[in-house]
Amino acid sequence: MLEVSSCMKVSHFSLRMFASLLVVTLGLCYCRTDSNQTFLGIPQLFGPSEALLGEIVVFKCVMPNHPKNESVLLQLYNKDNDKRLGESTSLSGEAGTFTLLIKLSHEGNLECLARAQNNSHTMPTVSRTHRLRVVDVVSAPDISFTVLKEDSYNYSAVVTCESTIGTLPVTFSLYNRTELVANVTSDNRRAIFKLPLVLDQYSGELQCNADNGAQVAHSQWLPLEVVSVGGPVTMHYDSDIGENFAVIGLRLYCKVAKGSHPRYQWFLNKTLLHDKGSFYYVVDQPPEQSILLLSVGRSSAGTYHCQVSDSFDNTTAISSWEQYLDKEVLNRPPVYVVAVVFGCFTALILLVSVCCIGVVYNRGLEMERRVVAYEGELDLREYGEDAGVVRSARGGEFDQTSEASADEWP
Repeated sequence: MLEVSSCMKVSHFSLRMFASLLVVTLGLCYCRTDSNQTFLGIPQLFGPSEALLGEIVVFKCVMPNHPKNESVLLQLYNKDNDKRLGESTSLSGEAGTFTLLIKLSHEGNLECLARAQNNSHTMPTVSRTHRLRVVDVVSAPDISFTVLKEDSYNYSAVVTCESTIGTLPVTFSLYNRTELVANVTSDNRRAIFKLPLVLDQYSGELQCNADNGAQVAHSQWLPLEVVSVGGPVTMHYDSDIGENFAVIGLRLYCKVAKGSHPRYQWFLNKTLLHDKGSFYYVVDQPPEQSILLLSVGRSSAGTYHCQVSDSFDNTTAISSWEQYLDKEVLNRPPVYVVAVVFGCFTALILLVSVCCIGVVYNRGLEMERRVVAYEGELDLREYGEDAGVVRSARGGEFDQTSEASADEWP
Protein backbone atom coordinates (compact mmCIF):
# COMPACT_ATOMS: atom_id res chain seq x y z
CA MET A 1 0.00 0.00 0.00
CA LEU A 2 2.81 2.36 0.82
CA GLU A 3 4.42 1.66 -2.54
CA VAL A 4 1.19 2.34 -4.38
CA SER A 5 0.63 5.57 -2.49
CA SER A 6 4.17 6.67 -3.25
CA CYS A 7 3.70 5.94 -6.93
CA MET A 8 0.47 7.98 -7.05
CA LYS A 9 2.14 10.93 -5.37
CA VAL A 10 4.97 10.79 -7.90
CA SER A 11 2.47 10.65 -10.81
CA HIS A 12 0.50 13.63 -9.52
CA PHE A 13 3.70 15.61 -9.11
CA SER A 14 4.78 14.75 -12.67
CA LEU A 15 1.45 15.84 -14.13
CA ARG A 16 1.58 19.13 -12.26
CA MET A 17 5.10 19.79 -13.51
CA PHE A 18 4.11 18.99 -17.13
CA ALA A 19 1.04 21.24 -17.02
CA SER A 20 3.07 24.10 -15.57
CA LEU A 21 5.75 23.70 -18.20
CA LEU A 22 3.10 23.67 -20.99
CA VAL A 23 1.50 26.85 -19.69
CA VAL A 24 4.81 28.61 -19.45
CA THR A 25 5.77 27.53 -23.01
CA LEU A 26 2.50 28.68 -24.51
CA GLY A 27 2.75 31.94 -22.64
CA LEU A 28 6.23 32.56 -23.97
CA CYS A 29 5.09 31.76 -27.53
CA TYR A 30 2.10 34.08 -27.22
CA CYS A 31 4.21 36.85 -25.83
CA ARG A 32 6.75 36.46 -28.61
CA THR A 33 4.11 36.48 -31.32
CA ASP A 34 2.32 39.41 -29.78
CA SER A 35 5.51 41.36 -29.51
CA ASN A 36 6.60 40.73 -33.15
CA GLN A 37 3.28 41.04 -35.05
CA THR A 38 1.12 44.11 -35.71
CA PHE A 39 -2.46 44.35 -37.00
CA LEU A 40 -3.82 46.53 -39.80
CA GLY A 41 -7.00 48.45 -39.32
CA ILE A 42 -10.26 47.00 -40.63
CA PRO A 43 -10.83 48.19 -44.24
CA GLN A 44 -14.19 49.60 -45.28
CA LEU A 45 -15.80 48.66 -48.64
CA PHE A 46 -18.09 51.11 -50.46
CA GLY A 47 -20.08 50.56 -53.67
CA PRO A 48 -23.57 50.02 -55.11
CA SER A 49 -25.74 47.27 -53.71
CA GLU A 50 -27.43 46.71 -57.10
CA ALA A 51 -26.07 46.91 -60.64
CA LEU A 52 -27.32 46.10 -64.13
CA LEU A 53 -25.74 43.36 -66.15
CA GLY A 54 -23.14 44.92 -68.45
CA GLU A 55 -23.00 48.15 -66.44
CA ILE A 56 -19.65 49.69 -65.36
CA VAL A 57 -19.52 50.36 -61.60
CA VAL A 58 -16.78 51.45 -59.16
CA PHE A 59 -16.06 50.00 -55.70
CA LYS A 60 -13.70 51.64 -53.18
CA CYS A 61 -11.82 50.13 -50.25
CA VAL A 62 -10.65 52.58 -47.57
CA MET A 63 -8.10 51.99 -44.77
CA PRO A 64 -9.05 54.20 -41.75
CA ASN A 65 -5.81 53.44 -39.83
CA HIS A 66 -3.24 53.16 -42.54
CA PRO A 67 0.19 52.22 -41.07
CA LYS A 68 2.92 54.78 -41.64
CA ASN A 69 5.48 54.07 -44.31
CA GLU A 70 3.69 50.85 -45.19
CA SER A 71 2.50 49.67 -48.60
CA VAL A 72 -0.86 47.92 -48.31
CA LEU A 73 -2.28 45.60 -50.96
CA LEU A 74 -6.07 45.80 -51.22
CA GLN A 75 -7.92 42.96 -52.96
CA LEU A 76 -11.63 42.67 -53.80
CA TYR A 77 -13.13 39.19 -53.50
CA ASN A 78 -16.50 37.56 -54.08
CA LYS A 79 -16.88 35.49 -50.95
CA ASP A 80 -19.56 33.24 -52.44
CA ASN A 81 -17.40 31.82 -55.24
CA ASP A 82 -13.96 32.79 -53.86
CA LYS A 83 -13.20 34.76 -57.01
CA ARG A 84 -10.82 37.73 -56.96
CA LEU A 85 -12.38 40.68 -58.77
CA GLY A 86 -9.45 43.10 -58.64
CA GLU A 87 -6.60 44.55 -56.57
CA SER A 88 -5.08 47.93 -55.78
CA THR A 89 -2.06 49.22 -53.82
CA SER A 90 -2.34 51.94 -51.17
CA LEU A 91 0.97 53.70 -50.33
CA SER A 92 -0.08 56.45 -47.97
CA GLY A 93 -3.69 55.89 -47.06
CA GLU A 94 -5.40 56.51 -50.41
CA ALA A 95 -8.46 54.39 -51.17
CA GLY A 96 -8.24 51.35 -53.41
CA THR A 97 -10.42 51.71 -56.52
CA PHE A 98 -11.98 48.74 -58.37
CA THR A 99 -13.78 49.29 -61.71
CA LEU A 100 -15.98 46.38 -62.74
CA LEU A 101 -17.90 45.54 -65.90
CA ILE A 102 -20.78 43.76 -64.21
CA LYS A 103 -21.22 40.06 -64.93
CA LEU A 104 -23.46 37.44 -63.41
CA SER A 105 -20.49 36.04 -61.48
CA HIS A 106 -20.14 39.36 -59.62
CA GLU A 107 -23.38 38.85 -57.71
CA GLY A 108 -22.85 37.82 -54.10
CA ASN A 109 -21.11 38.92 -50.88
CA LEU A 110 -18.07 41.05 -51.66
CA GLU A 111 -15.12 41.61 -49.28
CA CYS A 112 -12.01 43.77 -49.25
CA LEU A 113 -8.83 42.05 -47.99
CA ALA A 114 -5.98 44.29 -46.75
CA ARG A 115 -2.44 42.88 -46.61
CA ALA A 116 0.88 44.57 -45.78
CA GLN A 117 3.24 43.98 -48.69
CA ASN A 118 6.59 44.48 -46.95
CA ASN A 119 5.87 43.20 -43.46
CA SER A 120 5.26 39.49 -43.01
CA HIS A 121 4.50 39.97 -39.30
CA THR A 122 1.44 42.13 -40.01
CA MET A 123 -1.78 40.11 -39.98
CA PRO A 124 -4.17 40.71 -42.96
CA THR A 125 -7.62 42.07 -42.22
CA VAL A 126 -10.99 41.75 -43.99
CA SER A 127 -13.81 44.25 -44.37
CA ARG A 128 -17.44 43.57 -43.60
CA THR A 129 -19.30 41.85 -46.44
CA HIS A 130 -21.06 44.01 -49.01
CA ARG A 131 -24.01 42.38 -50.81
CA LEU A 132 -24.17 43.04 -54.57
CA ARG A 133 -27.29 42.14 -56.59
CA VAL A 134 -26.83 41.86 -60.35
CA VAL A 135 -30.01 42.70 -62.26
CA ASP A 136 -29.61 39.48 -65.53
CA VAL A 137 -32.44 43.25 -67.55
CA VAL A 138 -35.82 41.63 -68.26
CA SER A 139 -36.34 40.69 -71.91
CA ALA A 140 -39.31 41.73 -74.04
CA PRO A 141 -42.10 39.31 -73.14
CA ASP A 142 -43.81 37.01 -75.61
CA ILE A 143 -47.60 37.27 -75.64
CA SER A 144 -50.10 34.65 -76.82
CA PHE A 145 -53.55 33.42 -75.95
CA THR A 146 -55.72 30.33 -76.18
CA VAL A 147 -59.49 30.07 -76.16
CA LEU A 148 -61.39 28.38 -73.34
CA LYS A 149 -65.01 27.31 -73.82
CA GLU A 150 -66.85 27.91 -70.55
CA ASP A 151 -70.24 26.66 -71.81
CA SER A 152 -72.28 26.72 -75.02
CA TYR A 153 -72.38 30.51 -75.15
CA ASN A 154 -69.47 31.82 -73.05
CA TYR A 155 -65.78 31.83 -73.99
CA SER A 156 -62.61 33.20 -72.39
CA ALA A 157 -59.18 34.21 -73.69
CA VAL A 158 -56.34 32.81 -71.57
CA VAL A 159 -53.43 35.21 -72.16
CA THR A 160 -49.85 34.18 -71.41
CA CYS A 161 -46.98 36.67 -70.96
CA GLU A 162 -43.46 35.26 -70.61
CA SER A 163 -39.91 36.67 -70.56
CA THR A 164 -36.92 34.42 -71.17
CA ILE A 165 -34.41 36.37 -69.05
CA GLY A 166 -34.51 38.93 -66.25
CA THR A 167 -33.77 39.14 -62.55
CA LEU A 168 -36.71 37.99 -60.43
CA PRO A 169 -39.27 38.97 -59.39
CA VAL A 170 -40.92 40.34 -62.53
CA THR A 171 -44.19 42.30 -62.54
CA PHE A 172 -46.33 41.74 -65.66
CA SER A 173 -49.00 44.24 -66.69
CA LEU A 174 -51.60 43.50 -69.38
CA TYR A 175 -53.05 46.37 -71.44
CA ASN A 176 -55.88 46.53 -73.96
CA ARG A 177 -54.64 49.51 -75.89
CA THR A 178 -54.35 52.20 -73.19
CA GLU A 179 -56.54 50.45 -70.63
CA LEU A 180 -54.82 48.48 -67.87
CA VAL A 181 -56.54 45.09 -67.63
CA ALA A 182 -54.56 43.50 -64.77
CA ASN A 183 -51.06 43.03 -63.34
CA VAL A 184 -49.34 40.28 -61.38
CA THR A 185 -45.87 39.72 -59.87
CA SER A 186 -44.22 36.46 -60.88
CA ASP A 187 -41.29 34.47 -59.53
CA ASN A 188 -40.81 32.47 -62.75
CA ARG A 189 -40.95 35.20 -65.46
CA ARG A 190 -44.42 34.02 -66.54
CA ALA A 191 -47.93 35.35 -65.94
CA ILE A 192 -51.41 34.21 -67.04
CA PHE A 193 -54.48 36.42 -67.44
CA LYS A 194 -58.09 35.46 -68.21
CA LEU A 195 -60.40 37.73 -70.21
CA PRO A 196 -63.99 37.39 -71.47
CA LEU A 197 -64.19 36.78 -75.22
CA VAL A 198 -66.81 37.07 -77.98
CA LEU A 199 -66.25 34.90 -81.07
CA ASP A 200 -66.01 36.48 -84.53
CA GLN A 201 -65.71 39.94 -83.04
CA TYR A 202 -62.70 42.25 -82.89
CA SER A 203 -62.07 43.14 -79.23
CA GLY A 204 -58.98 45.35 -79.41
CA GLU A 205 -55.24 44.74 -79.15
CA LEU A 206 -53.32 43.37 -76.18
CA GLN A 207 -49.81 44.24 -74.97
CA CYS A 208 -47.85 42.84 -72.06
CA ASN A 209 -45.28 44.87 -70.08
CA ALA A 210 -42.57 43.30 -67.89
CA ASP A 211 -40.80 45.21 -65.10
CA ASN A 212 -38.15 43.92 -62.69
CA GLY A 213 -37.11 47.27 -61.26
CA ALA A 214 -34.30 47.80 -63.75
CA GLN A 215 -36.23 48.29 -66.95
CA VAL A 216 -39.74 48.01 -68.42
CA ALA A 217 -39.95 45.78 -71.50
CA HIS A 218 -42.91 45.66 -73.90
CA SER A 219 -44.33 42.83 -75.97
CA GLN A 220 -45.72 43.18 -79.47
CA TRP A 221 -49.37 44.11 -79.98
CA LEU A 222 -51.67 41.08 -80.31
CA PRO A 223 -55.15 41.42 -81.86
CA LEU A 224 -57.83 39.96 -79.61
CA GLU A 225 -60.01 38.33 -82.25
CA VAL A 226 -61.13 34.73 -82.71
CA VAL A 227 -62.52 33.68 -86.11
CA SER A 228 -64.45 30.41 -86.17
CA VAL A 229 -63.52 27.83 -88.81
CA GLY A 230 -65.62 27.95 -91.94
CA GLY A 231 -65.68 27.55 -95.69
CA PRO A 232 -64.44 24.58 -97.68
CA VAL A 233 -61.55 22.37 -96.60
CA THR A 234 -59.19 21.71 -99.52
CA MET A 235 -56.68 18.89 -99.84
CA HIS A 236 -53.96 18.29 -102.43
CA TYR A 237 -50.65 16.46 -102.62
CA ASP A 238 -47.27 16.36 -104.31
CA SER A 239 -44.89 13.43 -104.62
CA ASP A 240 -41.26 12.36 -104.33
CA ILE A 241 -39.86 10.27 -107.21
CA GLY A 242 -37.29 7.48 -106.78
CA GLU A 243 -34.48 6.37 -109.06
CA ASN A 244 -36.79 4.16 -111.14
CA PHE A 245 -39.24 7.06 -111.61
CA ALA A 246 -41.69 5.46 -109.19
CA VAL A 247 -43.49 7.44 -106.47
CA ILE A 248 -41.87 6.71 -103.09
CA GLY A 249 -43.28 9.48 -100.88
CA LEU A 250 -46.19 11.90 -100.63
CA ARG A 251 -46.95 15.22 -98.96
CA LEU A 252 -50.67 15.79 -98.37
CA TYR A 253 -51.78 19.36 -97.62
CA CYS A 254 -54.96 20.34 -95.80
CA LYS A 255 -56.19 23.93 -95.54
CA VAL A 256 -59.40 25.55 -94.32
CA ALA A 257 -60.84 28.72 -95.86
CA LYS A 258 -61.00 30.64 -92.56
CA GLY A 259 -60.35 30.13 -88.87
CA SER A 260 -57.86 31.64 -86.41
CA HIS A 261 -57.58 28.62 -84.07
CA PRO A 262 -58.08 25.51 -86.24
CA ARG A 263 -57.35 21.94 -85.24
CA TYR A 264 -56.45 19.59 -88.11
CA GLN A 265 -57.09 15.83 -88.03
CA TRP A 266 -56.13 13.23 -90.66
CA PHE A 267 -58.03 10.03 -91.40
CA LEU A 268 -57.12 6.85 -93.30
CA ASN A 269 -60.13 4.70 -94.16
CA LYS A 270 -62.10 6.82 -91.64
CA THR A 271 -59.62 5.94 -88.85
CA LEU A 272 -57.98 8.85 -87.03
CA LEU A 273 -54.22 9.12 -87.56
CA HIS A 274 -52.20 10.33 -84.57
CA ASP A 275 -49.13 12.55 -84.70
CA LYS A 276 -46.76 9.82 -85.85
CA GLY A 277 -46.98 6.25 -87.12
CA SER A 278 -44.92 3.61 -88.87
CA PHE A 279 -45.44 5.11 -92.34
CA TYR A 280 -46.61 8.69 -91.69
CA TYR A 281 -45.83 11.88 -89.79
CA VAL A 282 -48.15 14.84 -89.17
CA VAL A 283 -46.64 18.33 -89.46
CA ASP A 284 -49.00 20.97 -88.05
CA GLN A 285 -48.60 24.59 -89.10
CA PRO A 286 -51.79 26.18 -87.79
CA PRO A 287 -53.60 28.25 -88.70
CA GLU A 288 -52.20 28.12 -92.23
CA GLN A 289 -52.32 24.39 -92.97
CA SER A 290 -51.43 20.86 -91.89
CA ILE A 291 -49.11 18.50 -93.76
CA LEU A 292 -49.20 14.70 -93.71
CA LEU A 293 -45.96 13.01 -94.80
CA LEU A 294 -46.37 9.50 -96.22
CA SER A 295 -44.03 6.76 -97.37
CA VAL A 296 -45.73 4.92 -100.24
CA GLY A 297 -46.18 1.21 -99.61
CA ARG A 298 -48.67 -1.51 -98.88
CA SER A 299 -49.58 -0.20 -95.42
CA SER A 300 -50.20 3.34 -96.68
CA ALA A 301 -52.75 2.37 -99.33
CA GLY A 302 -56.29 3.56 -98.71
CA THR A 303 -58.69 6.51 -98.68
CA TYR A 304 -57.50 9.74 -97.04
CA HIS A 305 -59.32 12.85 -95.91
CA CYS A 306 -58.75 15.63 -93.37
CA GLN A 307 -61.10 17.29 -90.90
CA VAL A 308 -60.85 20.77 -89.41
CA SER A 309 -62.55 22.13 -86.29
CA ASP A 310 -62.04 24.94 -83.78
CA SER A 311 -59.38 23.95 -81.27
CA PHE A 312 -61.74 24.90 -78.45
CA ASP A 313 -64.93 23.33 -79.88
CA ASN A 314 -65.31 19.91 -81.54
CA THR A 315 -68.84 20.62 -82.76
CA THR A 316 -67.63 22.73 -85.70
CA ALA A 317 -65.86 19.99 -87.70
CA ILE A 318 -65.63 20.35 -91.51
CA SER A 319 -64.29 17.53 -93.72
CA SER A 320 -62.45 17.59 -97.03
CA TRP A 321 -63.19 15.34 -100.01
CA GLU A 322 -61.76 11.81 -99.94
CA GLN A 323 -58.76 10.71 -101.99
CA TYR A 324 -57.84 7.08 -102.69
CA LEU A 325 -54.09 6.51 -102.92
CA ASP A 326 -51.97 3.43 -103.52
CA LYS A 327 -48.77 2.62 -105.34
CA GLU A 328 -50.41 1.46 -108.58
CA VAL A 329 -52.73 4.45 -108.79
CA LEU A 330 -49.88 6.87 -108.11
CA ASN A 331 -47.67 5.34 -110.79
CA ARG A 332 -50.47 5.13 -113.38
CA PRO A 333 -50.29 7.99 -115.91
CA PRO A 334 -53.15 10.46 -115.44
CA VAL A 335 -55.95 10.56 -118.01
CA TYR A 336 -55.00 14.01 -119.19
CA VAL A 337 -51.41 12.87 -119.75
CA VAL A 338 -52.61 9.91 -121.82
CA ALA A 339 -54.92 12.24 -123.76
CA VAL A 340 -52.12 14.71 -124.40
CA VAL A 341 -49.73 11.96 -125.52
CA PHE A 342 -52.37 10.37 -127.78
CA GLY A 343 -53.31 13.76 -129.19
CA CYS A 344 -49.69 14.61 -129.88
CA PHE A 345 -49.16 11.22 -131.55
CA THR A 346 -52.29 11.67 -133.71
CA ALA A 347 -51.22 15.18 -134.65
CA LEU A 348 -47.78 13.86 -135.57
CA ILE A 349 -49.30 11.19 -137.81
CA LEU A 350 -51.54 13.75 -139.49
CA LEU A 351 -48.61 16.08 -139.96
CA VAL A 352 -46.49 13.33 -141.55
CA SER A 353 -49.40 12.31 -143.78
CA VAL A 354 -49.97 15.87 -144.94
CA CYS A 355 -46.28 16.27 -145.62
CA CYS A 356 -46.18 13.05 -147.65
CA ILE A 357 -49.28 14.04 -149.63
CA GLY A 358 -47.79 17.43 -150.28
CA VAL A 359 -44.53 15.91 -151.50
CA VAL A 360 -46.36 13.50 -153.85
CA TYR A 361 -48.63 16.28 -155.10
CA ASN A 362 -45.68 18.58 -155.70
CA ARG A 363 -43.84 15.85 -157.54
CA GLY A 364 -46.90 15.25 -159.77
CA LEU A 365 -47.16 18.93 -160.55
CA GLU A 366 -43.49 19.04 -161.39
CA MET A 367 -43.80 16.07 -163.75
CA GLU A 368 -46.84 17.61 -165.41
CA ARG A 369 -45.02 20.91 -165.78
CA ARG A 370 -42.07 19.18 -167.35
CA VAL A 371 -44.30 17.27 -169.82
CA VAL A 372 -46.14 20.42 -170.79
CA ALA A 373 -42.86 22.24 -171.23
CA TYR A 374 -41.49 19.45 -173.42
CA GLU A 375 -44.56 19.37 -175.62
CA GLY A 376 -44.49 23.12 -175.96
CA GLU A 377 -40.90 23.00 -176.99
CA LEU A 378 -41.76 20.51 -179.74
CA ASP A 379 -44.60 22.70 -181.02
CA LEU A 380 -42.33 25.71 -181.03
CA ARG A 381 -39.79 23.83 -183.12
CA GLU A 382 -42.40 22.86 -185.73
CA TYR A 383 -43.92 26.31 -185.72
CA GLY A 384 -40.47 27.86 -185.99
CA GLU A 385 -39.77 26.15 -189.30
CA ASP A 386 -43.09 27.32 -190.86
CA ALA A 387 -42.56 30.78 -189.58
CA GLY A 388 -39.18 30.96 -191.35
CA VAL A 389 -40.80 30.22 -194.72
CA VAL A 390 -43.46 32.81 -194.16
CA ARG A 391 -40.87 35.35 -193.13
CA SER A 392 -38.86 34.65 -196.36
CA ALA A 393 -41.90 35.10 -198.56
CA ARG A 394 -42.94 38.27 -196.88
CA GLY A 395 -39.42 39.53 -197.11
CA GLY A 396 -39.45 39.16 -200.92
CA GLU A 397 -42.69 41.01 -201.28
CA PHE A 398 -41.30 43.80 -199.18
CA ASP A 399 -38.25 44.08 -201.39
CA GLN A 400 -40.32 44.19 -204.56
CA THR A 401 -42.59 46.83 -203.26
CA SER A 402 -39.61 48.84 -202.23
CA GLU A 403 -38.08 48.67 -205.65
CA ALA A 404 -41.34 49.70 -207.31
CA SER A 405 -41.62 52.58 -205.01
CA ALA A 406 -38.15 53.69 -205.84
CA ASP A 407 -38.94 53.81 -209.59
CA GLU A 408 -41.85 56.07 -208.95
CA TRP A 409 -39.66 58.83 -207.50
CA PRO A 410 -38.97 61.73 -209.82
